[in-house]
Amino acid sequence: MTELTLLIGNKNYSSWSLRSWLAMKHNGLQFNEIRIPLDTPEFLLQIRQYSPSGKVPVLLDGNQTVWESLAILEYLAEEFPDLYWYPEDKNAKIVARSISAEMHGGFQKLRNNMPMNCRSKLPGKGMALGVQTDIDRIIKIWQECRQNFGDGGDMLFGKFTIADAMYAPVVMRFVTYGVQVDNVCQDYMEAITALPAMQEWVKASEVEEEVISASEF
Repeated sequence: MTELTLLIGNKNYSSWSLRSWLAMKHNGLQFNEIRIPLDTPEFLLQIRQYSPSGKVPVLLDGNQTVWESLAILEYLAEEFPDLYWYPEDKNAKIVARSISAEMHGGFQKLRNNMPMNCRSKLPGKGMALGVQTDIDRIIKIWQECRQNFGDGGDMLFGKFTIADAMYAPVVMRFVTYGVQVDNVCQDYMEAITALPAMQEWVKASEVEEEVISASEF
């Protein structure tokens, strides 16, 4: 078996990096981590050595290079089929894949106006036009998944899946910006933030020295 290496950005800011890193850590995969701070002159010089897109995250597996968070997670699901990546139930798996893709391609208003910032508390900030629509859709997704598929655990589909990895940065955004949710969603958010891997990520973000002004208020 080849050695896995995951290239990520700042833990405080890089929501896309969090997705792959969290799933790999939670599932007990051993991997090397290369952190390249975002928004620095060094970033573009270094990342182009590994990533065709010039973005993080990037997974290196032998002579294989995989970029984009969702593609990385799907690759890992194929390479490590004995680990739990998606629900076993066919309908639940379809929904999990659909909401993961929706997260990957959508919610631009939320992304643009509430950038991930794990170490800050900014209640009420970022509520620009269109952000509440994104929030409402995410809340509905969480409510429906917990109601329809949440038996057997406190994640969206009971046990932790790729879908939870995809929505974990949104949880962190909701915590940072004090987004109000119902009890079902609050319980889910608390379950995500209580994950040992998530706590490890947040702890590391708190000691990073880099500041990206565009992600601060």
